[in-house]
Amino acid sequence: REGGWGGRDGGYWEGGWTLLDPVSPPFPGNYRTQLWDKQSESFLPSTPGLGMHVEVKDPDGKVVLSRQYGSEGRFTFTSHTPGEHQICLHSNSTRMALFAGGKLRVHLDIQVGEHTNNYPEIAAKDKLTELQLRARQLLDQVEQIQKEQNYQRYREERFRMTSESTNQRVLWWSIAQTIILILTGIWQMRHLKSFFEAKKLV
Repeated sequence: REGGWGGRDGGYWEGGWTLLDPVSPPFPGNYRTQLWDKQSESFLPSTPGLGMHVEVKDPDGKVVLSRQYGSEGRFTFTSHTPGEHQICLHSNSTRMALFAGGKLRVHLDIQVGEHTNNYPEIAAKDKLTELQLRARQLLDQVEQIQKEQNYQRYREERFRMTSESTNQRVLWWSIAQTIILILTGIWQMRHLKSFFEAKKLV
């Protein structure tokens, strides 16, 4: 999985990451917000009146989660489509005096892979010993590493195809430039020859 997050003005944040599994368990996400305090010149915990709307979209643009939360909270969502997903966070701070020169910081944490499993709950449900639970964790980690390796191979293949396509286009563009230069040279030579013949210099 890959991801990146970027802040935008107006109380809007958007980020994306790539989901490897075609069918994935619920992803837990945690976030909290901080407001910029001019007096102390530092970020302080937000007031309870600040609300955040969380929206998650799958690669097809389908909304898998759209819900209003407070200044901090926890959300979960399930996706059944592999590919690049988007998470958008909208704040209601535009209706407050926040963005009249103020700043808002959002801390976002999404757990993926084996981190989404609640192992104490699994051990209690399946009646696993400590050794069996540890083996289960190792198997999940190995499976996650294998998925990451497969994804890196896919990215390498996609990058190689892009590089080959770019090299081919550069080659054809160079050939086209060479042909244009040759044709231009031939036309100039014929034009000069006809000019000299018209002036009876040749």
